[in-house]
Amino acid sequence: MRHLSFEGVFPILQTPFNEKGEIVFEEVENEVDWLIEKGVHGIGIAIASEIFKLNDNEKFELLKVVVEKSSGKIPVIMNSGQESTEYTIFLSKKSEEIGANGLMIKPPVFDNAPQSYIEEHFLNIANSVNIPIFLQDQGNSPISGESAVRLSDGHENISYIKLESIPTIPRFDYCNINSSRKKLILFGGVGGSFFIEELRRGSSGTMPSSVIPDMFVKVWKLWNENKKEEAHKHYSEFSELIKILNQGLGLASWINKYVLYRRGVLSKSSSFSRSPGLIPSKEHLKAVSYTHLTLPTILLV
Repeated sequence: MRHLSFEGVFPILQTPFNEKGEIVFEEVENEVDWLIEKGVHGIGIAIASEIFKLNDNEKFELLKVVVEKSSGKIPVIMNSGQESTEYTIFLSKKSEEIGANGLMIKPPVFDNAPQSYIEEHFLNIANSVNIPIFLQDQGNSPISGESAVRLSDGHENISYIKLESIPTIPRFDYCNINSSRKKLILFGGVGGSFFIEELRRGSSGTMPSSVIPDMFVKVWKLWNENKKEEAHKHYSEFSELIKILNQGLGLASWINKYVLYRRGVLSKSSSFSRSPGLIPSKEHLKAVSYTHLTLPTILLV
């Protein structure tokens, strides 16, 4: 049976590391509790979680902690995408076994495989699991709208796509025109940078950073109450911070955790990113602090 019920704000977890680069699982639990308290509709463990810097045991332990802490209150989506079909199937099946409610998988990039091979890759993965898959159309590993529509038409486990290849809006338009929401459900990404434009095109949700979930939840709620001007106004108040947060993975990881520290979610000793990664300068953090202090009081709680 095709799964069609995921919608809303699904922030991507920031993985807290200490200065030695070790995951601080107690702080993971704090972040999950805080996100649920802020009203999110799901949680993702993905690229912004620095999952590409974790070994398999760390990935599985992180997922286990998030699944156990969320206690079935909200769904958990796990990024299991790898360069080989076999490795992706291994991670996907293990993630399902641990308790993930869905998977997020981007196309492999290094072999420069044609779209027909990419489609076969996804179909083989979909045949190996019993939970829904988000196709991740992302930057250096895009998936064409044509392939996304064919895949969602061809397998009931492939019901979602997270659109992140800029510009995202033409991709939203193509999928809207060529597919049915009974088969392919559209989510936005890119840190929520185009959330309003995506909502105008019928987006079913977004997967932003975990830093300002309350803002995204409020905008989602206002939009669905048909208070669209109010939703746009509220979102616009945070546009400067959203730009600062979305500055590339290496730098963004540090900045996102810095804001979570300022919001009282993470401790200062657990606000590190795993190396290698570009560390922000004091001037950069001052700019973040200034933006933080000039925003509405939502960031002070």
